[in-house]
Amino acid sequence: MKKFSFWLMGTIALVLAGCAQVSNLASYSVTEQQLQQLMLRQLGQLQQQTRLAGMPVALAVEDMQVQIGPDNSDSVRLGTTASAVFSAFGLHYPASLALQIEASPYYDSNEQAVYLRNLRLLDSSIDAAGYRGNLAPLSTEVLQLVNMWLQDQPVYRLDESDPTQRLLMQMPLNMAVQQGRIRFSPR
Repeated sequence: MKKFSFWLMGTIALVLAGCAQVSNLASYSVTEQQLQQLMLRQLGQLQQQTRLAGMPVALAVEDMQVQIGPDNSDSVRLGTTASAVFSAFGLHYPASLALQIEASPYYDSNEQAVYLRNLRLLDSSIDAAGYRGNLAPLSTEVLQLVNMWLQDQPVYRLDESDPTQRLLMQMPLNMAVQQGRIRFSPR
C-alpha cells in the first residue's frame, strides 16, 4: 500500500510538471520586429496603376513600420511610406505619401494565419513638387491598395517547422494582442 501511494504521488507530480511544461511550451509570441520584417519582404507586391482626376498614377508602397497594441489597444498600427508618379502630357511628376493606418488582427484557424481587417486611416500627408499637405483622394487609393493586399495576404502564418508552433497548430488557439506582440496560446 505504501508503494502504491508513493507511486501515485510520483505519477501526480510528473503529470503536474508535464502540464506546466506544456503550458509554457504551448504559447508563442510574434513581435513587432518579426511582423515588420515579414511585411517588408513582401512590399514588392504593393504596386498598382490607377487613375486620379483622369491622370494615370503609379503607386508603390516602399516602407512599412509596425506597432502592435499601441496605447494598450487590440490593434496593429502601420506607418507606410509610398511613392506616386503622376503622368500627364508626357511628363512624370513624383510625389511621396505617408499614411498612418490602424487595423484589427484576426486569426484564421483554417489557414493558421493572422490577417489584418477593418483598416482605418489615421493620418495622411503628401509631398509633391513643393506642395505639402493632405490629399484625401490619393490617400484613399493607397489605403485601398494596402487593404486589397491584406485581404488575401496574411501578415503572419504559423510555421510547422518550429516545434512550439507545430504543437499549437494541433489545438484550438486564442490570439491576444499585447503591447509589442501578438501571443498565441491554447484555449
